[in-house]
Amino acid sequence: MKLGIAGQLAHPDEPDPVLLPPDWRMVDVPAAQRVRRAGFRGAQLFFNRPLEAARDDLLRVKRAFTDADLEVAQVNGWYEPLCSYDDDVRAAGVSGMQALVRIGRLMDAPSVYVRPGGHNPNGHWYAHPENHSPRTFDRLVDSLRKVCAVAQAEGVPVAVEGHVLSALDTPQRVRDLLDAVGSPMLKFNYDPVNFVGTVRQVHDTSSVLNELYALLGRDIVVAHAKDCRLADQLVVHIEEVVPGSGAMNYELFMRQFQRVCPNGYFIIEHLPNALVPQACAYVVSAARAFGIPLEQ
Repeated sequence: MKLGIAGQLAHPDEPDPVLLPPDWRMVDVPAAQRVRRAGFRGAQLFFNRPLEAARDDLLRVKRAFTDADLEVAQVNGWYEPLCSYDDDVRAAGVSGMQALVRIGRLMDAPSVYVRPGGHNPNGHWYAHPENHSPRTFDRLVDSLRKVCAVAQAEGVPVAVEGHVLSALDTPQRVRDLLDAVGSPMLKFNYDPVNFVGTVRQVHDTSSVLNELYALLGRDIVVAHAKDCRLADQLVVHIEEVVPGSGAMNYELFMRQFQRVCPNGYFIIEHLPNALVPQACAYVVSAARAFGIPLEQ
């Protein structure tokens, strides 16, 4: 597997040896070299306005990556929710996602990330009762069929991610989506922390990993490396924490991923700048301890 990183600096002038500038157009050879020297084989690129991305800018950033011997680990970006009940909003989301697929092809990305979206106006990953409705699921299926038509034409896999607060709230629901869309280009972004939604699951992350692997293992093309733990509060709070400092069974997680994606990207994400080196050190040491090849 290959070690990747996702994230941008909080401020373009902030000194940091790992993360890329907040605006992808600001990525240059020195920035890419810093990521490479920090021990990462690739980095995720995030496009805030994929429909406005100019080809010349894309090619310049691609050359910066190439000159630094850094790969694009994954393409990600912002777009309207693919499950929206507003047809115009949903159509804009499909167009944005299709633009990201074309960007992914130009950047030679091994996958393009897909979020299912949601109905909470404060964010696509926030809770809303309609996120779990059949109507939402049906709209997501229709949107992804249109996205996958472009993905198939471009030859770029799109990797959908789920979450307990989203329309894809269980491993079975993700399996249902992949089967309903029926495209060989629709794959799974393996992020097991997103499916840890109960106290019992925090105490037994192996059960979550095994269910995901049994239902979706054959469709995994990329993994997002995080960890989780229960906070000491009077109501249930499941926190994301640095890999190795929580309850996730990393040996099982990494062995499963290596089995199906020996050349795939294992991407560290969702961390403040200062904690990225700690996460990197843990993943490297864990791979060594488990006898898993890790390309840096």
